[in-house]
Amino acid sequence: MGFSDGRKTSGLYAAEVARSERITPHMVRVTFTGKDLERLPRRGFDQWFRLFLPHSGGRTDFAAVPDRLGVASYVKYLTSKSSTRPPFRNYTARELRPETAELDVDFVVHGDQGIAGPWAQQARSGEQVMLLDQGRGFDPLGDATEFLLVGDESALPAIAGILRDLPRDTTGLAIIEIPETADRQILDAPAGFEISWLPRDHPGNHPGRLAIEAATTYRPTDPGGLQAYLAGEQSLVAQTRRSLVGAGIPKTRITFTGYWRSGRSS
Repeated sequence: MGFSDGRKTSGLYAAEVARSERITPHMVRVTFTGKDLERLPRRGFDQWFRLFLPHSGGRTDFAAVPDRLGVASYVKYLTSKSSTRPPFRNYTARELRPETAELDVDFVVHGDQGIAGPWAQQARSGEQVMLLDQGRGFDPLGDATEFLLVGDESALPAIAGILRDLPRDTTGLAIIEIPETADRQILDAPAGFEISWLPRDHPGNHPGRLAIEAATTYRPTDPGGLQAYLAGEQSLVAQTRRSLVGAGIPKTRITFTGYWRSGRSS
């Protein structure tokens, strides 16, 4: 489907918090439930959506949420009452279980920074949210002989979903930068896939630096058969893409998206 096509999809789904748990020092998993999740399409890989959260003021007007986020509908959303308008952020489905009407979403948390992270840390059972389906960004190429997945902690759910859904005979490398060693997770990856965890344990390791260094020294055995997926901090994505193109990887074989920018609130 791809990111551009996914943004054209429509489909609004109501859900509520079932439970939450801190699975690593910088990741909270919130499980949502609700009848609507039984009909949410399971798109796999890096399936993503816009998640509309409760307003911090106590009252939320979910009627302001559009069923498609085009220019006109976005303007209408922005002109709705700010004191009750639900904020939204983009998130990846960590696990979708339509058969039990459940959806797991992993939130990166850094104390009280941002909107979604602080909310996830305090999420209460029964709190309502809305999801706007946006498809998926990653589509495996049939002629790919090798895969390279690069991202930071914000891209970890997407990389985990791609690894889970790739054919079991797939080979490749996943480079995942995380805040600290304890943020590693057990991933369901093909046996021939190498996973390189890069903890930013040292204060001098700015977000993205370790992943950029690892990715820019990577050399595929078959540049024409490589498919790459890059996600996370914007400079990480941009510099890695530039390096891969310089190494002879066709741009059409690189899927990329910047989730956030270092120095700015999410």
